[in-house]
Amino acid sequence: MILFAGDPHGDFKPIIRGVKAYSPKAVVLLGDCDLERSLDEELAEILDQTEVWFIPGNHDGDQDNWYDNLFGSKLGDRNLHGRVVEIDGKRIAGLGGVFREKIWRPPAKPRFPTRQDLLHTCGRGQRWRDSIPRKHHVTIFWQDYAMLWKQKADILVTHEAPSSHRFGFKELDDLALALGAHKMFHGHHHEHYSRTICRGKIAVHGVGKAGICDEYGNVLIAGKEDYQPRLKWSAT
Repeated sequence: MILFAGDPHGDFKPIIRGVKAYSPKAVVLLGDCDLERSLDEELAEILDQTEVWFIPGNHDGDQDNWYDNLFGSKLGDRNLHGRVVEIDGKRIAGLGGVFREKIWRPPAKPRFPTRQDLLHTCGRGQRWRDSIPRKHHVTIFWQDYAMLWKQKADILVTHEAPSSHRFGFKELDDLALALGAHKMFHGHHHEHYSRTICRGKIAVHGVGKAGICDEYGNVLIAGKEDYQPRLKWSAT
């Protein structure tokens, strides 16, 4: 079994409780950890019980320490962003971060398709650690999207939502179809819900803030805000 954890925003108790109660093979964090200490320290008491994987959210680039405590932790290599990994016999693809108008906000065309394109426009005072601004390390670039397009996966995890959510993006529907995924899980909007997209071909499960659901979308631990019962309709 795989558990999917909605944006912790600094609260990891539900993840620890969920792992101890359900003994999953793995837990996947859907972004916005907001870490005041490293991820491996936060989850130390369950690391011998399950695998921990993650994708970044937009807030993980808000502060230097939040960024370093995620990407620089001993679990930094468990970042699913931009790749497909087999976990508990299922191929899981990850796309972390958010769309931003300065870089690429669909349906508009990308303004900076790659990080290198953006870096060429950044003066010394705009750079972070001699690279692009920190927040754009958790921004979706076309290059991230394109690197997944030709791969195959059973499940796609994203921070942003596809068209099943009122603030979602059809481009994520298209990516899931290209991957051959039959399920999607996302965070960001702090809402538990289950719907389908692409004429019922793909089930989408939104996970609430600090909430936990299983790989069938069943809510095991309700989120802390904006909890909504599942709505039975399809976004095509």
